[in-house]
Amino acid sequence: MRTERYDSTHREAWNALVSRSKNGTFLFNRSYMEYHADRYQDHSLLFYDERDRLTAILPASQQGKELISHGGLTYGGIICDTEMKASAMLEIFDALLETLRRDGISRLMYKPVPHIFHRYPSEEDLYALYRNSARLVRRDASSAIALPERIKFAKGKREGVRKAERHGVRIQRCMDFDGFFEIGRRIMQEKYDRQPVHTATEIQYLQDCFPEAIQFHAAFDGPIMLAGAITYNCNPTLHVQYMYSSPDGQQVGALDLVLHHLLESQTGGLRYVSFGVSTEDEGRYLNEGLIHQKEMFGARTVVHDFYELHL
Repeated sequence: MRTERYDSTHREAWNALVSRSKNGTFLFNRSYMEYHADRYQDHSLLFYDERDRLTAILPASQQGKELISHGGLTYGGIICDTEMKASAMLEIFDALLETLRRDGISRLMYKPVPHIFHRYPSEEDLYALYRNSARLVRRDASSAIALPERIKFAKGKREGVRKAERHGVRIQRCMDFDGFFEIGRRIMQEKYDRQPVHTATEIQYLQDCFPEAIQFHAAFDGPIMLAGAITYNCNPTLHVQYMYSSPDGQQVGALDLVLHHLLESQTGGLRYVSFGVSTEDEGRYLNEGLIHQKEMFGARTVVHDFYELHL
C-alpha cells in the first residue's frame, strides 16, 4: 500500500472515488471541501494498492504537528468503496502512520463517518483504530429519525402542524438565503451568543455547486418568511444543516410544518433524517432543550466520535 499527498492533479480521481464509495457523501467532493480552503492547510491523502488502484482517500487538514480528518468538516475518516476489506484497512493504517511520522506529524485526530451515512457497512477503520491503540477522546450526541420505522411527532409538534395549516402557512422551495440567515443570526446571537457556521453567500455558492443535494424549504405567511430548513441529501441520510423559525413563526408552528413537509415529500429512498449535534464543550455538556426539540420530531441519539492517536 502506498500513499500520495493530494494536489489538484488528483481531483478527478478523488471525486470519482467519493461517488462510488460506500461511506462518502458530497461533503468530500473537492468543490465542497475547498470553499473554505483558505482557512485550513489541506493534508489529504490517497491510498493505492499493489495493483496501483486508488482504494481509499482521507480528507484531512494539518494544524502544526496534528493531522485532523478534517478540520472543516463534521466528520471525515477514510473513504472507500465496497472492495475494502478489514485486512486491507489494516494495511492502509500501517501506510498512513508511516507517512505521518515521515511528515513530522505527531498526533492524529480521527473523526469517522457515523454509520447512518454509510450506504454499506463500513467500520473497518474503527477496527483499525482499535488495533493501533487509538483512544476515544470525544463523543458528540447527534439525533436522527429512522424513516422506515419513524416515530410520530410528539403531541405538541402535531398540534403545531395543524395550527400552521389552519393559519394558511405555505411551504415552498426558496432561494432567499439572506432572509433566512438573518432569522438565524438573530436566534443564534440571542440564545447562544454565536453565529451560524456558514454565511448566506457561502451556502448560495455551495447550493450552486450541488443544486440537487442542497435544498432550502421555507414557510411563508403571504410574502413573509416565518421559518425554514436547509437540507443536505447525503444519501442514505437527509441531513438538516440549518433550521430556524422567527418569533412569529414560533407562534403558528411554522417550523413544525416545514419538518412535516420534508418527512412526507423529500425522503423517498432514504433511510434517515439527521438533525446534527446537541452537545457543547467537546461533548461534555448536553443541551437538553435543543435535543428535546429534535426528539419531539421522533429523532433519537446517534454519536459522532473523535479518536486520538499519538505517533
